[in-house]
Amino acid sequence: MITGLAHVNLLVPPGTFDQAEAFYTGTLGMTRVAVPVMQKNTLAWFDITPGGKEVHIALGTNEDHQSPRHPCFKVESPEALLKLQSKIWEHFNSTEAKGRPTEVDKPGERDSGEQSFEYPQRFFARDYAGNRLEFSL
Repeated sequence: MITGLAHVNLLVPPGTFDQAEAFYTGTLGMTRVAVPVMQKNTLAWFDITPGGKEVHIALGTNEDHQSPRHPCFKVESPEALLKLQSKIWEHFNSTEAKGRPTEVDKPGERDSGEQSFEYPQRFFARDYAGNRLEFSL
């Protein structure tokens, strides 16, 4: 029986783990954790919660940079959601920043997802490699 989600795996181009660290640690506030020794040059892992859920970054190519597939990260409060969106927006607008996201919904404007009353407060972004990410309550 499935009891939860352990991790999601996202692809980034070879040679860009430093950008992954800048975005997932620096901007999103995740913690980089050790990977199995045999995979240290092919994976990077980031804890979402201490000892819990993780994002695994693997080397590969995202063929479709406009794909709608995405993980959704739950955020604790409306205030925290807006604070995170503002932080990602700031990183997006820093043209020299390492790991700069390629897209993010502008704070205070309608999100880029389907619009319906069933959806909670949320926003979308794409990391530097084109992976679509959703953040919601």
